[in-house]
Amino acid sequence: MNTPQTPGRVTQHAIAFNAAVRSGDWTAFADRFTPNATMHFTGVPVGPFTSREEIARAYTEQPPAETLTITSTDSSGPVDTVRFTWASGGTGTMRLTWQGQLISSLTISFDS
Repeated sequence: MNTPQTPGRVTQHAIAFNAAVRSGDWTAFADRFTPNATMHFTGVPVGPFTSREEIARAYTEQPPAETLTITSTDSSGPVDTVRFTWASGGTGTMRLTWQGQLISSLTISFDS
């Protein structure tokens, strides 16, 4: 799930994401975001989403079908840049900005 240098907050994000993929319930996952959080996708014609409610709705209406595994993390203060691999082998990057224990901004890009 993670590398030795992966912060616990990132590990918990991946665990929550994978649990939501398996269960189809995105409520607990969305609760990990601040009320005014933003989520952007780079190179994908969807979003941006500008609140916890919009993020929850986006995942509920178009749920990911695959779990992910963290392959590396680069952290600087409240920002984690995370490389990941999908269960099918595709890869991407997430940039998470934290406000306390909640995510205030998430930007996701997928490798081609």
